[in-house]
Amino acid sequence: MRYFLHLAYDGTHYRGWQIQPGQPTVQAELDRCLTQILRRPTYCLGSGRTDTGVHASHQVAHFDAELPDTMPLDVLLYRLRRALPPDIGALRLHPVPADAHARFSAEERNYEYFVVTRPDPFRRDQALYVDRPLNIEAMNEAAGYLVGQFDFTSFSKVKGGENHYVCYCTAAAWHPAPGGWVFRIRANRFVRGMVRLVVGTLLDVGRGKMTPREFQQLLWAQRRVDASGAAPARGLFLSRVEYEDGIVPEAE
Repeated sequence: MRYFLHLAYDGTHYRGWQIQPGQPTVQAELDRCLTQILRRPTYCLGSGRTDTGVHASHQVAHFDAELPDTMPLDVLLYRLRRALPPDIGALRLHPVPADAHARFSAEERNYEYFVVTRPDPFRRDQALYVDRPLNIEAMNEAAGYLVGQFDFTSFSKVKGGENHYVCYCTAAAWHPAPGGWVFRIRANRFVRGMVRLVVGTLLDVGRGKMTPREFQQLLWAQRRVDASGAAPARGLFLSRVEYEDGIVPEAE
């Protein structure tokens, strides 16, 4: 039987989602706990990779397992919540069709990047502090150029290992948030490093170092060397993964 696990995590102390030898990762912790509880090797696969220090308020992973009669899903979820470290939270667990795939069945992914405009010691690892005023109107004008289908080579990590860099972005904008602003972006896929590079460049627009039109020209140029530096990982959250109808049941 295949299961989808919905989870959240604080990525501050992890080297990202994907397993890396000798390094703490979210996937490694999840596999360790599932294997311990089910008493057989169990491996999960996530909807996408998050980099070192990046968080998730909604990540989805799938795994295959034959649960014993003595362990209904609510018991497995309870035990998993107790076994996982406090910076990883198991939110929901449910069966899915055998061909459902956490990564390939996902239709859209949403990311959020948080910026605070005054020091907040309680969010030092979950938001970027910006100590100068930003031109949010210009940043939103520039962000509007991201909506549509484009080659995002200009906003991808060099040697990112992608087969192609075309993404269909359906929303991108800055919104007021407690203590500052949040940038929300939704697309069918994201290339490696894309959101942090987009945010870093939009912040340059907000600081007056680049015009919205220059931002658009940068997107069209497909030249990674022309983009600004990536925004720090600490402000970034994978915030929602959306699936085809029939895969994720309505929440109870």
